[in-house]
Amino acid sequence: MLCELNVENLLLIERAQLRFAPGLNVLTGETGAGKTVLAHALDLLLGGRAKAGAPASIVRPGASEAYVEGVFEISPALREELGERLAPDAEEVVLARRIDADGRRTRAYVNGRTATVGELRELGGRLLSFYGQHEHRKLTLAGAQLQILDSVCGPEQAERLAACARAHRESVVLQASLHELGELASAREREIDLLEHELAEIEEAAPDEAEHERLLAARERLRRSDALCSAVGFAVESLEPEAAEEPGAIALLAGAGARLDALAGIDPGLDTLAGRLRAMLVESQDLATELRDYGERVVGEEWSLEEAEGRLAANERLIRKHGGSIAEVLAYAESARARRLELERAEVALADAEQRLARAHEQRERQAVALRRAREEAAPRLAGAVREQLAALAMGEAGFDVSLSEQPPGPSGGDAVEMLLAANRGVPGGPLREIASGGELSRAMLAVIAASGALAADGPHEAGAATLVFDEIDAGIGGHTARAVGERLRALGQSRQVICITHLPQVASLGARHFAIVKDTSADPTLAEVVQLGEREVVSELVRMLGAAEGDMAARRHARDLRKAA
Repeated sequence: MLCELNVENLLLIERAQLRFAPGLNVLTGETGAGKTVLAHALDLLLGGRAKAGAPASIVRPGASEAYVEGVFEISPALREELGERLAPDAEEVVLARRIDADGRRTRAYVNGRTATVGELRELGGRLLSFYGQHEHRKLTLAGAQLQILDSVCGPEQAERLAACARAHRESVVLQASLHELGELASAREREIDLLEHELAEIEEAAPDEAEHERLLAARERLRRSDALCSAVGFAVESLEPEAAEEPGAIALLAGAGARLDALAGIDPGLDTLAGRLRAMLVESQDLATELRDYGERVVGEEWSLEEAEGRLAANERLIRKHGGSIAEVLAYAESARARRLELERAEVALADAEQRLARAHEQRERQAVALRRAREEAAPRLAGAVREQLAALAMGEAGFDVSLSEQPPGPSGGDAVEMLLAANRGVPGGPLREIASGGELSRAMLAVIAASGALAADGPHEAGAATLVFDEIDAGIGGHTARAVGERLRALGQSRQVICITHLPQVASLGARHFAIVKDTSADPTLAEVVQLGEREVVSELVRMLGAAEGDMAARRHARDLRKAA
C-alpha cells in the first residue's frame, strides 16, 4: 500500500504531502490545476522518463531540482523476496527520484540508497500499477490481453512461460547457427579442397630444415665441382705426388726430420725444433688424407646439381607461399591440418545442432501445449467474470468472450488472444480494438482489471501490485454509468488500495479519502497546492464538480445525497 507521497518542485507544485488511506482515494481539481502532475510524480517512481509528456523541464522554475518520494507498506511475501535488500526491522519501502533543473540527469533511491532506474522500475512495478489517461488503449493490444489471461491461470503459468521462453530462445539461437552453417557449407567445401591441395604439395616436397641447409651448401659445391677437384688434386700432389720423380712436401719434411733426429740430444733447442718438424709431418700426412677424402666426396656428391636445384626450387616455392622459412612452412602445415579437422567436424556439429534444434522445438511445443490448456480452462472463467463486472458498470446487455487461436510459436507459446465485446444485445461481438468506444473501453478495462484481480486472488497467490492508480479512467462517461464505475473502483478498494484522479462527482463522492488540487494564478510562477479535504470541504468540492455555485443549495443537497449514498 502507498502510505505517503511527497512531491517537491515538480512543475506547478512547490511542496505537497499526501497521506493515502486504504480503499479508494480520489484526487480532484479544476482542469489545468495540476492533477496530471501527481500522475507524473507516480510515473517517476515507476522509473518513467523525466520528460515524458512534460515541457522542456519538469522542475519548477527557480528550483535546483525536483524530488518525488513514495513510502510503501510491504507485504510479508515482498519482504521475503527482497531479502537482504531490506533491514530486518524495516516495515516500509521508500522509493525516491531526484531530477536536476535541466531534466537531463536523474537519481533513483531505494530506502535511501542509490539505485538504478531499472531497479526502481522493477520494484515499483511490484508495489504499484499505473493506468494512465489513455492506458485503456493498451487493452486493445493482443500482448496485453494474453498477459491478463495468463494472470488468472495460476502460479504454475509463470513457470510454464519461463520454460517456454527458454526453449524459444534456444530455438532462435540454434536456428541462426544452422542458417550460418548452411550458408558456409559451400565455402567450407572450397576451403577443404584448398587445404587438401596445399597439404599435398607440402607433404610431397617433405621439406626438412637440416636437409635444406645441406642442399644449399651442396648446390654451391656442385656448381664449382671442377674447380674444387682441381684445387684439391693440386694440393694432394704437392703434399704427396703419385710419381716418384719429384718428391712432395711430405717426403721433404720426412727427410729433414731424419737429419735432425740424427743429432738428437746434442742441443735441447734443436730437439725442440725437431719436435715441431715432426708435428708438421704428421699434420701434412693427415691433411693429405683428408684432402683425398674431400675430393672423393665432391666426385660422389649425394645429389646431382639438377637434383639439388629441383629440391631447392620446390622448397623455395613453399617458402614464398607459406612463410619466410622451412620452419614456417611446417607450422602452416600443422595449422592447415587442424583447420581441415575443424571443418570436417563442422559436419558433425551441423548434425548435432539439427538434433538440438529438434529437441528445443519439441520442448517449446510441450510448453506451448501446457500453456494452451491452462488458457483454454481460464478463458471462459475470465469471460464470465468480466460479464459480471460489465453488468455492474451499466453494461448488463453486453457480451464478452475471450477467444484463443493458434499462431506460430514464440516465447509466450503458440496462442493469440482476442477479447471480444458486444456492447449491445443482438449486435455481433467484435474485437475490442474495432468495437469499443472510448467510454466502453474505459469500463471494459476496469471490468477486466477487477475480474482478473478477483480470479487471481482466489488462487494460491494474489497477482499484481497492491496499489492501483487510475488517471481519469472515467473519461467519456457520466450519469448512472459514472456511478457504476465509481462503485467498481470502491469495490476494488476492498481488496487493494485504489487511487483515482477523476473529474466526475459520482466517482469522487465514493472516496474514503479525498484530495483536491487548487491552483493559485496570482503567484509567480503559478502555484498548485494539494489539500486533504474534510467532510465539509468534500461537499463543497462536489458542488464545484457539479458545475454549481458555492451557495447553490440544491447543488449542496445533491452533493450531500451523493455522499450519503456512498
